[in-house]
Amino acid sequence: MDGLEKAKKILAEYDGPSFRIMEVCGTHTHEIFRQGVRKMLPEQIQMISGPGCPVCVTPVGFIDEAVYLALEKGCTVCTFGDLVRVPGTELSLQLARGKGAKVKVVYSPPDAEAYAKEHPEEQVVFLSVGFETTTPSSCIAVRNAVRDDLTNFSLLTANKTMPAAYDAMKDSTDLFLYPGHVHAISGTKACEDLVKEGVSGVCAGFTGKELLTALAIAAVEFPKGKPFFRNAYPRVVRPEGSPAAQAMVADMMEPEDAEWRGIGVLPASGMRLREEYADYDARKKYDIPAIQGHGNPACRCGTVLKGEITPRQCPLFRKACTPEHPVGACMVSSEGACSAWYLYNNKED
Repeated sequence: MDGLEKAKKILAEYDGPSFRIMEVCGTHTHEIFRQGVRKMLPEQIQMISGPGCPVCVTPVGFIDEAVYLALEKGCTVCTFGDLVRVPGTELSLQLARGKGAKVKVVYSPPDAEAYAKEHPEEQVVFLSVGFETTTPSSCIAVRNAVRDDLTNFSLLTANKTMPAAYDAMKDSTDLFLYPGHVHAISGTKACEDLVKEGVSGVCAGFTGKELLTALAIAAVEFPKGKPFFRNAYPRVVRPEGSPAAQAMVADMMEPEDAEWRGIGVLPASGMRLREEYADYDARKKYDIPAIQGHGNPACRCGTVLKGEITPRQCPLFRKACTPEHPVGACMVSSEGACSAWYLYNNKED
């Protein structure tokens, strides 16, 4: 019996206690749906989505800042495509385009730096969002800008780190399905430290086999009644993570308190450029005023991100809020829980 069949057998024959497992990764959410993993789980195991989509947890005020830079400061805003349609207080970047904003979709931060180099007449701002996985590439973009002696490139940062989110969500689940790509960078220390606080989890990859293996490990370990951590993605995740990436980020960025949509401000969970790189910090460069964003009060995106409700329990889901006309970030993002539930037409509560 190979590993996949063994995992399926463990899950099919599970007769232990009920438990909830929170996937704190938007890619996991979509792959679990896409590959039909939920249908293979026994009724005692409940999957819930958490704050693992970087676009989803980025607060409304960040979108307002980006719109301000585009319309008031005349900057060219470079961004990942998912952010373009995320609603701000009054405008999304897509709607700002209709008012003259220049918004360019790029595939990586270095692409934005390269665009700035090719267009010295434009002031280019990259919207830097993401977790440990993508933050190093933003640092590379700034390093390249220093190398190229650019004065027309900067970052608007909303980079975040996951440990504070784990801590904030630990009472909402029985164990975590940890994102493999995050811990490929950061290592497994945060997961191991949480075991000491009674928090269990399994680090997982992204194929159907890897996800089912991780869930089977959870099904074997949870009934034993002791907190545990298992790395089910050892071909990519090492205990030490990526020391080179960690060193580069530590050299160029420093922690700061950060707002997470639906959760609030989590201490030292954000990353900003250090003072040595202030010339590349858009908030300082353009003296952006304090902006307090306000989302649609009917949107339950924040509650979905905390795992308290499923998307179907939001009154706007499939009615006022659809991928064509999103009200909240969770419906916009390709990693959002609401878009996953909509795309795969899931009927579960």
